[in-house]
Amino acid sequence: MRIFIMRHGEAQNFAPSDAERPLTIRGEQQSKQVASQLATHLEGNLDLVWVSPYLRAQQTWQVMTAELPEAKKVITADNITPYGDSEDVAAYLKALIAIERPETVMLISHLPLVGYLTADIVAGIQPPMFRTSAIAAIDYDPDTEVAEFLWQDVPV
Repeated sequence: MRIFIMRHGEAQNFAPSDAERPLTIRGEQQSKQVASQLATHLEGNLDLVWVSPYLRAQQTWQVMTAELPEAKKVITADNITPYGDSEDVAAYLKALIAIERPETVMLISHLPLVGYLTADIVAGIQPPMFRTSAIAAIDYDPDTEVAEFLWQDVPV
């Protein structure tokens, strides 16, 4: 199965709170471009999408939906904010995958969580850097819990 981990698009610097920072026009364009790139890697639908409740992550997903096949299930996940615990998220994700057996899962979140989460899923790697709108693909076997880092795409 495939796990896609993505950082939200470029966001404005100022808002009433960090959670309310909206995407910039560039952030929308880059997220749309990455969605087009991701669509070429998908063999079917996205089974499960987790999106941070922060505005910029929600907007990233909204922009991407025009370029991607329809997701079977989309969840706003409160535990994948910038301050989420990557070990807890990885454990919960692995347990959910073991039960539900999706073929594809996508998470749209923030720094530093995306890098640490990638390293918690793929044993033995350093947390990769994620520019805004960057996405990483992981091949994951729920029976053995063996994961392999496949690739990372960034907007041009």
